[in-house]
Amino acid sequence: MTEPTSEDDDSTAAASTELVARFHATMNAIRKALGRIVVGQETAIEQLLISVLIGGHCLITGLPGTAKTLIVRTLAQALGLDFKRIQFTPDLMPTDVTGTDILDEDPSSGVRRWRFEPGPIFTQVLLADEINRTPPKTQSALLEAMQEFRVTARGKTYPLELPFVVLATQNPIELEGTYPLPEAQLDRFVFNVVLDYLDAGEEVAVVERNVLGIVDETIGARTEAGAILAYQRLVREVPVSDDVTRYAVDLVRATRPDTDAAPESVGKYLRYGASVRAAIYLCLGARARALLAGRYHVTDDDIRALAHPVLRHRLQINYVAESDGVDVEDVIAELGQRVPSPGGSRRSAETTSGQSAA
Repeated sequence: MTEPTSEDDDSTAAASTELVARFHATMNAIRKALGRIVVGQETAIEQLLISVLIGGHCLITGLPGTAKTLIVRTLAQALGLDFKRIQFTPDLMPTDVTGTDILDEDPSSGVRRWRFEPGPIFTQVLLADEINRTPPKTQSALLEAMQEFRVTARGKTYPLELPFVVLATQNPIELEGTYPLPEAQLDRFVFNVVLDYLDAGEEVAVVERNVLGIVDETIGARTEAGAILAYQRLVREVPVSDDVTRYAVDLVRATRPDTDAAPESVGKYLRYGASVRAAIYLCLGARARALLAGRYHVTDDDIRALAHPVLRHRLQINYVAESDGVDVEDVIAELGQRVPSPGGSRRSAETTSGQSAA
C-alpha cells in the first residue's frame, strides 16, 4: 500500500483552497444577481442559500406580495438548476405531484403496457407554491421525496436527480382556506423563513421599478449542479467544536417541556418541542453560514443566528401562550438568553476580568 506523500497533501490543500475561492466568488455573484431582481430580504436570501448548501428544504412564510415566488424562481435561475412549480390548490391530487401510471397500447400489436409518467416533482428545484392550500393527503405526497430523494409508484422506485430542493411557500395560517402542514412534514424543512413587508425606502424602490417598467426577472446561471454538489461536500468539511455542537443540542433539548433542561416558560407555553433533527440542521446550517462569512470554523453566534428559522416551525405553543400574548418567536428569544453558550461564557469571563482590573 502506497503511503500519501507531502506532495499529495499539498495538492489536496491547493485543490481545497481553490474550491473555497470558487465558492466565495460564486456565492457573491449569486447574491449580486438576486439583488438586482429582489429588493431587500437579504437575510431571507442568505437562509435560502444555506438551505441549498446543506441539501435541505425550506419553508417560506409570508403574506401575499412579499416576493416569495419571485425569490425562489430567481434563485433557481441563478443556481442553474432545473426548476418546476406546482400551484397547490384544494383539488390537487397526490399523483398530480409525483406522477401517474398510464396504460399505453401498441397500435400495431394491440399489446397494452403500463408506463409511468413523471410528475413535476422530478426536477431539481421544486417550488411548492402555497403548499398549505391543499389538504394534508396531497401535502404528504412530498414526504418520501424530501427524505429519501426518490418517488415510489406501483411498487417501483424512481430516483430524483441531485441536487433536489423543495422550496415551499405558504401564507400565514390565520388566512382562510388553508390547511396546517403535518408535523412529520414540517420537521423535514430545514428552515421556516419568514418574509416581512419591506421598509418604506425599499417599497419606494419596488414601486418605481414597476411603474417605470424596468423590472427584469430573468438572470443567467451563476453556477451549475455539479458545482453545487461540490459546495455541499465542502460545507460538511467545515469543523465544528464539541462545545458548539453541545450548545446546539442544549438549545434544542431546552425546547422540550417534559425535560429538566427546559426553562419554566417552555413548560408553561409550549405543547411540544423540537426533535434531534433541529440540532442536526443547526450544526449543518452553521457550517454553511460560517463559510459564507469567509470563516472556516463555526461559532455559537452561527448557531444563535439560525435558531429562529430552524425552531419556529418545530415548536407548538399552547392556549396559555395565546392568552398571554406570547408567540414562538418570544420563546426562542428567551431560550437564546437562557441556554449557556461557549462564547457567552467567554464573554462573561472577559467582562468580569475587565471589571476586576478596573
